[in-house]
Amino acid sequence: MRGFTYEMCPWKIDPVETSPENVKGRATLLLDQYRKKSTLYRTNTLLVPLGDDFRYVTINEAETQFRNYQLLFDYINSNPSLNAEVKFGTLDDYFRVLRDEADRINYSRPGERGSNAIGGFPSLAGDFFTYSDREKDYWSGYYVSRPFFKAVDRVFESTLRATEMMMALLLGYCQRAPCEKLPMGFSYKLAAARRNLALFQHHDGVTGTAKNHVVRDYGLRMHTSLLDLQTFMSKGIEALLGVRHTHDKFDQSPSQFEPEQVRSKYDALPVHKVVMAADRAARSVIFFNSLEQTREEVVMVVVDRPNVKVFGSNWTCIPSQVSPELQHDKGNYFTGRHRLHFKVSVPAMGLQTYYISSGSSRCPSAQPATLKYFSKSNTEFSCPASYVCTEVGKTVEIKNARQRLVFDAKNGFLKSISHRNGFENVVDEGISMYSSSGSGAYLFKPIGSAKPIVESSMVILVSEGPLMQEIYSYPETVWASSPVSHSTRIYNSGENTIQEFVIEREYHVEFIGPKFDDKELVVQFQTNIDNNRTFFSDLNGFQMSRREYYDKIPLQGNYYPMPSLAFIQGSNGRRFSVHSRQSLGTASHRDGLLEIMLERRLTKDDGRGLGQGVMDNRATNVVFHILVETNISATTVSMMNPLPLSPSLLSHCVGAHLNFPMHAFIGKKSQDISVPPPLKSFSPLAAPLPCDLHVVSFKVPRPLRYTLSPSDDPRFVLVLRRLHWDTLYCHRDRSGCTNLAEDQVNLFNMFKGIEVSNIRPTSLNLLHDDTDAVGYTEQVDVQEGDVVISPREIQAYKLDIRRPQ
Repeated sequence: MRGFTYEMCPWKIDPVETSPENVKGRATLLLDQYRKKSTLYRTNTLLVPLGDDFRYVTINEAETQFRNYQLLFDYINSNPSLNAEVKFGTLDDYFRVLRDEADRINYSRPGERGSNAIGGFPSLAGDFFTYSDREKDYWSGYYVSRPFFKAVDRVFESTLRATEMMMALLLGYCQRAPCEKLPMGFSYKLAAARRNLALFQHHDGVTGTAKNHVVRDYGLRMHTSLLDLQTFMSKGIEALLGVRHTHDKFDQSPSQFEPEQVRSKYDALPVHKVVMAADRAARSVIFFNSLEQTREEVVMVVVDRPNVKVFGSNWTCIPSQVSPELQHDKGNYFTGRHRLHFKVSVPAMGLQTYYISSGSSRCPSAQPATLKYFSKSNTEFSCPASYVCTEVGKTVEIKNARQRLVFDAKNGFLKSISHRNGFENVVDEGISMYSSSGSGAYLFKPIGSAKPIVESSMVILVSEGPLMQEIYSYPETVWASSPVSHSTRIYNSGENTIQEFVIEREYHVEFIGPKFDDKELVVQFQTNIDNNRTFFSDLNGFQMSRREYYDKIPLQGNYYPMPSLAFIQGSNGRRFSVHSRQSLGTASHRDGLLEIMLERRLTKDDGRGLGQGVMDNRATNVVFHILVETNISATTVSMMNPLPLSPSLLSHCVGAHLNFPMHAFIGKKSQDISVPPPLKSFSPLAAPLPCDLHVVSFKVPRPLRYTLSPSDDPRFVLVLRRLHWDTLYCHRDRSGCTNLAEDQVNLFNMFKGIEVSNIRPTSLNLLHDDTDAVGYTEQVDVQEGDVVISPREIQAYKLDIRRPQ
């Protein structure tokens, strides 16, 4: 309206101020729109939201809007022939009027499943994805926009959770003045980290829909907090392992350890720190496991030489494997450094130390991987020193004790997965690209279908060893430098370890430069699973939603968010699951297909408030953990069942291992291997928790007030989540599972070496301790410490911890 700054109306007709002269025509037009909207509802009461994100920013504007509408309302309300009453109101007003109307009129319909809130109204299950505001504009682009920072968000979340847990363990077990000073001195940075993570959950933060300078600010905040958290953890390790003496000042002196992965700046990928293996000396590597079960898996660190050895904390020999470190650089695929793989066993919520040396003769050196290669040009490939290279044959495959993977020798893509029990899954993988005309940060508007971009492989490298096998491919595309390279890894981590069932798929994406303008990159897994174009994706990692393809809406309307997991399932119960380390978007527009978008670069603003395109792409690593399962029942599974399915117990474990990885730290100084080191491990739990119970957080909410809290006020918080899993996939042995949370869990007996007392159920935001209001009355026995948690439930408890006198 006159005198106000506002974006141009999309329909190119400027607003008209209401006056006594035009009020009849304006009111009739408005009421006609209200009547049309009312046909979508079964009641006579209609709610019309008025405004948007950027309205009522000044008193003058609000007053003008109010006067304008009041003229319209007065005219409608004063004319009985219009048979309508319009007034301003709140949501509370609306539902109160709605209930009054429902009390007078029975709106129930035959065969309808009603809700408990208001009689005569149906209940709705599911969500409102995918959102559309007009024409064929669907808001499915932001599921993937700026995937680099979506990945940083997940790392930040995991690191903050681990830091909070380590701080709580430090205060619970150490209970000496120097130990207490460290968390108290860090409390301001911890508060900043909590706030920075919360800030990025803004609907223009993690979504990737902010302006460039705002994205930079988000990134700098997260990067600063990540460095702070890693610094605290490196010092916390010293205290928990007893590396320093009691009189040392943990909070003031530099740490003896440094994180194994570091980021040089806010928009750079993490780089592995090189372990310098000196002769006759060893460097320590310490792993922190923040999960509630013992982890046995193959880990990787980068070393400066191939002839190294790995020792346990009591100088036992640990089998290991070494292979060249790879990089995304056409014609220069090796960094000159080496990846050292070895198997570790780290206690639940605990620490374990390992040592790397190059001089001792007591143990065999790491076994070099056997390298096989294909190179389109002999000048493109040079075998790295210390390794033996041979050309690949007609069949390119890798295998472990559980599965055998076959790849296309021309392009390096996964073709099939054969399992030890005999069944085979076709997985015709491919990388394709959409072109778009109207896509932006919010919208996905492709032109036609995605076109394959890989013509063949420039280089395929197969690494085979006793612990890890890998296929790396740098593809040939129409561009001089490929926008993507990819690796597939499987592990020999031991019988019934979670890692043995996983196929690790990693894509390095560099969608940088104008040659990729208005392009969107996807990976497609075309399987032989008859899923009828139906799949399941998670909602915030908490529960699954059923997604069905609808022909009546375009492809972009059939794309759905994939925060951490998507799977397809056939009528024979065969299931193909893809766990993701960051939020992405996915679809199934052909039978047996699971398509996942990896990256997008858009030059245009899509008119949803951002005012720019998305062209600040960064080099990004997208990591998937693929799991193929069969159910234990011969019952045919109907894909027409409208209810969502749940992941298997093994699938839950795979997702936890991917999104809550172990945190590794390297000793800054070498130590003499002729002197046996003290046993450096920390195992706080009396026993691993049940397999279907997840520690959402274990923390001290206010470390600065830790020593000031009254003796009867619990200072620790434990938040637990009970997983819901599909019993048709009850291969408990596959996840190393020994017990489930089917009965009560005793919190008093959870830890060893410390006493838990004063348990109080509390709300998830920790503000309400009334058990009736919280709803835990029948699920917790505060006197005995027993709690009962139903599947899909999250419960929070305040408690106190002290060392026995």
